[in-house]
Amino acid sequence: MMGRQAITDPGGEIKISFGYHCNNSTDDSGEDSDGVDVRPGSKLRRNNSSFSCLSGAALSANATLANTNICNGLFGAEILPALDSPTSFRRIPSSPSFSKLDLLSSSFQSGLSNLSCSPSSPSELAEDNSSSLRSTSAPSRCESFLNATEVKVAGGAAGEDRVQAVCSEENDSLFCGIYDGFNGRDAADFLAGTLYETIRHYLGLLERELERECKVEVKDTLGNVNNGSYVNCVAKGLPYLEMEKSCTSFKQRVLNSLEQALVQAENDFLHMVEQEMDNRPDLVSIGSCVLVVLLLGKNMYVLNAGDSRGVLATYAEGVGANSDGRLQAVQLTVSHTVDDESERIQLLKNHPEDPSPIVGGKVKGKLKVTRALGVGYLKKKSMNDALMGILRVRNLISPPYISVQPSLTVHEVSSSDHFVVLGSDGLFDFFNNDDVVKLVRSYIQRYPFGDPAKFLVEQLVMRAADCAGLSKEELMSVPAGRRRKYHDDVTVIVIILGMNKRTSKASTCL
Repeated sequence: MMGRQAITDPGGEIKISFGYHCNNSTDDSGEDSDGVDVRPGSKLRRNNSSFSCLSGAALSANATLANTNICNGLFGAEILPALDSPTSFRRIPSSPSFSKLDLLSSSFQSGLSNLSCSPSSPSELAEDNSSSLRSTSAPSRCESFLNATEVKVAGGAAGEDRVQAVCSEENDSLFCGIYDGFNGRDAADFLAGTLYETIRHYLGLLERELERECKVEVKDTLGNVNNGSYVNCVAKGLPYLEMEKSCTSFKQRVLNSLEQALVQAENDFLHMVEQEMDNRPDLVSIGSCVLVVLLLGKNMYVLNAGDSRGVLATYAEGVGANSDGRLQAVQLTVSHTVDDESERIQLLKNHPEDPSPIVGGKVKGKLKVTRALGVGYLKKKSMNDALMGILRVRNLISPPYISVQPSLTVHEVSSSDHFVVLGSDGLFDFFNNDDVVKLVRSYIQRYPFGDPAKFLVEQLVMRAADCAGLSKEELMSVPAGRRRKYHDDVTVIVIILGMNKRTSKASTCL
């Protein structure tokens, strides 16, 4: 994992497979039943939770580098292994655990695009990080949206895909990210190393703004003066739930914060690429699709840029979860590709002076996706000029051709909602939305203690093998890299929503 060697996974097993379920309390042994240590005496606040359990799985098809050189290898050698937990969730202190990231994202330093590269040696990192540890070990009020005493994390890499999940039962929040990298893993690694913390930062700024706005005299229905009502909610342990119930504009501001965080990540990543593209010109072609789901209380916020997909399984209106009603598959995301008519029309509209923004069904003949992080050579002429020969895009008339602007939505979880499936496009190469919902539903009905994400990946392997005229064992024996001709990297997360109690005791990793 630490060296710059190509991963040639001989296949045969799904190495990224993790699961998690929520408990109302800890047992007498001081451990959750998912095997994660809980300190004696700790209590987790679970009042009418928005989710009950989740599972994640990923399978590589691409051969890729096991370590990234960006920022002098810091992401691969220092941060990412510390944040990865490919076969189980593990509990870590919330604030100090991400303190190294302060050195990597300019959102914590001087705003947009003023990032200097991280220290080149571990000693420099340790020296510079000491002050960062001191400043972040005591959580500030502005961090309380995603701040908790402890969180549980899991994640890993499969080919060019990266997956991560951060859960806090303490404040009823769940963060899930799928980063589908292409032309290399550096952009996906960057997102896995920074995006969660950058989102925490921008949500912290939002909470600070809300506190300032709410520190006014407000009279209740009895005429009593309530000074700083939002701050009072924070003191009562309700930092955002009441705001969500009463204020639709609050939800939009959370979505705006998510978008700001992604734009910040884009600026930081492209700045790093500009610093290193003389030595690594391939960095200008590397990018990643982004899919993020953030559960805060009963509201599920969704951000996507690219062709990864989120699908909600929900019962028809008026049909209870315990009846025989049919589940409906509702796509929560927009597929940002040239195959989507609205995306194609917008691309042509944005480049009226370019007679050929789409060549061979791809943006400038290079990419099918129209939105992604990175891909600097399709966004800046200077980055395109860093490439040589046939790799360079000819007639780059009016960049940027690829946007990082995400699609955003918020969904209030109800008793009709059963589960959500998040997947990179590799999953949907073989299954449509209805297929995915039917497979997950049938599986959790038969195996309520099982792992639906791993099951979906296994079903994909069987489908891909059948299409290739191979057995499952034969396909899985094909090394990553050569196996790409049969299927793409595939990453899946299944979230069982908390209103549905049938699977509230689902087990963890298999």
